[in-house]
Amino acid sequence: MQNYRSLFGNTPPVVKNLIIINALMLLFTYGLSMSNIDLISLLGLHFIKSQAFQPYQIVTHLFMHGGLMHLFFNMFALWMFGRVLENLWGPKRFFIFYFVCGLGAAFLHLLVEGIQYESLTSKMSPDQINIVLQQGADLWSQGKNYTDSMMGSLNQLLNIPTVGASGAIFGVLLGFGMLFPNTELMLLFPPIPIKAKYFVIGYGALELYLGLSQSGSDIAHFAHLGGMLFGFLMIKYWNKKDRKNFY
Repeated sequence: MQNYRSLFGNTPPVVKNLIIINALMLLFTYGLSMSNIDLISLLGLHFIKSQAFQPYQIVTHLFMHGGLMHLFFNMFALWMFGRVLENLWGPKRFFIFYFVCGLGAAFLHLLVEGIQYESLTSKMSPDQINIVLQQGADLWSQGKNYTDSMMGSLNQLLNIPTVGASGAIFGVLLGFGMLFPNTELMLLFPPIPIKAKYFVIGYGALELYLGLSQSGSDIAHFAHLGGMLFGFLMIKYWNKKDRKNFY
């Protein structure tokens, strides 16, 4: 217990509090589900044209996770890389960076969903679109969907919320790779060392490939890319503004 306290006690405040809040939100999700309250549906990010969309979801979805393993991997990455950045930048700058990446991830994700929406609806009749928009949520809440593939895909787009801090975490990973490019990381599969800059480039390329080739995936690949993109832009902006002291 003493080693655990020492490890967590050395974690800087923003990273520590983000981990605590995310863990508590998962506990609340499990607890409220026993009372038939779907916190993921309420606080997860829905597509803008969905009946379930609320503006606050752009922020709240960053604190929601789909399960224990989803939470663990995100929070482990936040602790591993985020504490290094926070110790370097300080709490205020790291806080800004984290949420810029998270909100940027949401922006790109919603933009891609908008493109998917236009692509689907361009192949559907106005009646089909109106049926899904007006009745699809009720059907989805019953665990059902339309047999027509286009209507079913549109209904999924409108009613499956996006959750998780992954977009912000990918921004943190990008930031670590930019500031500490030659730091060697040890991969788990396969267990080989790799420099941070190559790891980040490879991961980004993989996310782009998966995002383009698996448009119907449950994983929000373009949200990950959005976090990396906005993290890159934020660091470049800071570096240009204060080149002498930033790096």
